[in-house]
Amino acid sequence: MIEAVNNKHLTFDKLEAMTCVCSVGLDMIAIPGDTPSTTIAGMIADEMAIGMINKKTTAVRIIPAPNKEIGDKIIYGGLLGEAPIMEVNNLSSKDFVTRGGRIPAPIHSLNN
Repeated sequence: MIEAVNNKHLTFDKLEAMTCVCSVGLDMIAIPGDTPSTTIAGMIADEMAIGMINKKTTAVRIIPAPNKEIGDKIIYGGLLGEAPIMEVNNLSSKDFVTRGGRIPAPIHSLNN
């Protein structure tokens, strides 16, 4: 997967879309350290919505890497390995995130 990211064949948006059919979510993905907190909150909200609709548990472990830019790499150490710093979508999530509200827990009554 690291090679696919380095060759620009795998993007953050594609990883996020793939969580609709995978069992984990977004795990141990390194992003630039200057990524706005509202963008990270939007990523988490996306995963929560995917989990709610698919009635499954998803997780988000996004690692903002201070002083790192797209294409750099971060070394986690030990058995955790390393990861390239991935580009994230530059559209703002601020209006959505600051709106408030909640995403409901999965319920079976949504299936018709």
